[in-house]
Amino acid sequence: MRDFELRNSHFDRLVNNRELRWMGQNTNHHPAHKSVIQAMIDALQNEEFHAYAPPLGLEELRNLILEDIGINDMSALVTDGAVQGLYHVCRTLCGPGDEFLTTDPTWAWPMKFAKAAGASVVQIPIYGPKFNYRLSAKRLAEAVTERTKIIYFVDPNNPLGCAATEEEIRAIADIARNAGCWLIQDCTYRDFAHDHTLAARFYPERTITVWSFSKWLGFAGLRVGALVASPDTIEMLADGPPNNLGSNIVAQRGAIAGLKVKKQWFPEVLAELRRNQEMVREVAESIPGLTVPVYPSNGNFLVIECKDAGVRPEAICAVMDRHNIMIRHGRYHTQAFGDQFIKVSVSVPTAWVEEFCALLPKAVEEARGMNEDVKLF
Repeated sequence: MRDFELRNSHFDRLVNNRELRWMGQNTNHHPAHKSVIQAMIDALQNEEFHAYAPPLGLEELRNLILEDIGINDMSALVTDGAVQGLYHVCRTLCGPGDEFLTTDPTWAWPMKFAKAAGASVVQIPIYGPKFNYRLSAKRLAEAVTERTKIIYFVDPNNPLGCAATEEEIRAIADIARNAGCWLIQDCTYRDFAHDHTLAARFYPERTITVWSFSKWLGFAGLRVGALVASPDTIEMLADGPPNNLGSNIVAQRGAIAGLKVKKQWFPEVLAELRRNQEMVREVAESIPGLTVPVYPSNGNFLVIECKDAGVRPEAICAVMDRHNIMIRHGRYHTQAFGDQFIKVSVSVPTAWVEEFCALLPKAVEEARGMNEDVKLF
């Protein structure tokens, strides 16, 4: 079977396993607010799905997105999840001869989109204590060339969970402006951060902010995201988006309801997530050879380094999979550093985290004896 078929079969098996503990895709599995569910039920019962949604998104949703993010002088384009927005931006802005500059590790798919448009990808290593697990402005400035078309900055970083300070964001924005390039700040995880600064505050003319409802609201399967940028930039992107007939209207109704109750609903989710983070950290660091290098994480996940324990990340994932727990291995994010860590998502019921923590010591021991090639995605 070809790799694309294997990959799809792998995820088909996961999504049809009702007992699976989803702790690898940074998705939020807390029960949705009843008003969010009701809004989507109402949209279905009213059969709103017979009509196309507005091409940029429902006006109420667009306004609520700007209000929530806090940059009301910008414009929003609702997309089929953040990844579709990233696809559109990369394919629109990149071309042969351009450079797409990002970190290592980062989120892999935008690099594929840029390459498909003809651009070359340059990655700046940020993994390890040598780099303090973050991007410095100095190293970014040294990597920028006259061919740099896009700086793609995932902030907070997936998979590391580090978040840039305001001083760092100012410096990154200045570098992008001086180079005359686009700055894409992928803020998919900003709602989980202890503190977060938007680059658009300092470089509004060419910063594109990417945001998602998959993580904080738990809408991964409903596919709602947004691009936020200057009106001139959104006008350009609105000329030929992949979803020019509008995003899922049922999901948009749910997203509107979610933003309206966010202040009362989300703090409880965040509090449980941070308790889950601490539980995982305590157990991981009690096992010889395991460490949590970035803590507290500004994402809804943690990286656990396992190289010093003498185990392969893929092997730990395979053992967890046998017990219906899905986590990520490092090579999903980085080939250079992927042999050093696993990533565990914790925006899930505490009972799932307790199962993971109880199994982790045994999983590490069992993984030590596994040398076969484990096919995971």
